[in-house]
Amino acid sequence: MPIATIDPTDGRVLKNFDPLTDAQIEERLARAVDGFAALRSATFEQRASWLRAAADILDAERDEIARTMTVEMGKTLPAAKAEVAKCAVACRYYAKNAPAFLADEATDPAAVKARQAYVRYQPLGPVLAVMPWNFPLWQAMRFAAPALMAGNVGLLKHASNVPQTALFMEQLFSRAGFPEGAFQTLLIGSDQVEAVLSDKRVVAATLTGSEGAGRSIAAIAGRELKKTVLELGGSDPFVVLPSADVAKAAAVAVTARCQNNGQSCIAAKRFIVHTDVYDAFAAAFVDRMAALTVGDPMDEKTDVGPLATEQGRTDVEELVQDAKDQGATVLCGGTAPDQPGWWYPPTVVADLTPEMRMYREEVFGPVAGLYRASSYEEAIEIANGTDFGLGSNVWTTDPAEQERAVNDLEAGAVFVNGMVTSYPELPFGGIKTSGYGRELSAQGIREFCNVKTVWVS
Repeated sequence: MPIATIDPTDGRVLKNFDPLTDAQIEERLARAVDGFAALRSATFEQRASWLRAAADILDAERDEIARTMTVEMGKTLPAAKAEVAKCAVACRYYAKNAPAFLADEATDPAAVKARQAYVRYQPLGPVLAVMPWNFPLWQAMRFAAPALMAGNVGLLKHASNVPQTALFMEQLFSRAGFPEGAFQTLLIGSDQVEAVLSDKRVVAATLTGSEGAGRSIAAIAGRELKKTVLELGGSDPFVVLPSADVAKAAAVAVTARCQNNGQSCIAAKRFIVHTDVYDAFAAAFVDRMAALTVGDPMDEKTDVGPLATEQGRTDVEELVQDAKDQGATVLCGGTAPDQPGWWYPPTVVADLTPEMRMYREEVFGPVAGLYRASSYEEAIEIANGTDFGLGSNVWTTDPAEQERAVNDLEAGAVFVNGMVTSYPELPFGGIKTSGYGRELSAQGIREFCNVKTVWVS
């Protein structure tokens, strides 16, 4: 892909950017080394003051930053504003909590025949962050805030269609007072990533993106013996059992599927409903999906904007068409409008079978798959019958059933009677082909730390 801002509402190229040359990349890697030396020697109090300053900038310039994201990838303006606010919250969370998360952890010295014994967390160095376009500020921030507070420095290779948001990230931390080189944006193509990750000055990598991109980064890092954290795709189940509040579940299901125009790894994508409540849920869900307003993402009344890229819209069309060709039933939507831009309507597809691609693959757009289950056991079997394992929802008011589902669902997160989302306070990540490692919370800040054992005689 070219590095460019392309308006997804009509496909117009608004601004092009040249990728960095090898010499420019070298300059930035050298700067990262110097930035690490400065940042690791700073106190937690100093780092926290810079991160709080970044949060203040985000709050003050929220509307401007939000408009940039909406222009670049089509998310609705209210959603973009909420994303900026969430990033400010994350900055303040790590500014407050990092010292406790990374404090020395003492153990019983007598048990290890020492006068003193403890664990110390120390930063590793420059970390390459390969980030996606769907939450262009939040995805990068949930790496940046803990990494910078730990004393690591960041090298951001962002998606090629959000270059202005990527450049803002570098400017944000510079304006907040972080040392030069502490966080830099690398405007590079995917063909330049291997050379950067292979460079000995880069000590680790984190990626949020597709399974294919994750395998590529993991292969390079494995060859170079470098730590990675991967957050990949998801096809999250939304399980509705007989005791559920069906009306509430159906209402939440619409948001869970269509948040961010349906382009979220943790969006619910497969709606698995017990036969006792299937008809009631399906009727309410389809009615609400069909009633969503699709339109200008800058309009505060719009529910669903365009998909971010032309290829993304094509991928969604092909998955729905494959299901239709093999006998699936489209209950609403299902056909892209004949107009400029990368639009796709909220869609519900039922009667899916294992032969259909939608049954196995992630649909990255406002398209829901609806499944009928005759029992709890069948519902869990369908829910777990995927290679993905990121998030999951279960709706039931039965405490025993809730506990059973928490144990049975194969995912990095289980949300009971609510929509999967991310919070700075909770670890975030998946299992199976949804990746490994965790972001956010105490677990996230420790991912790129040397867990150093100290033993003193």
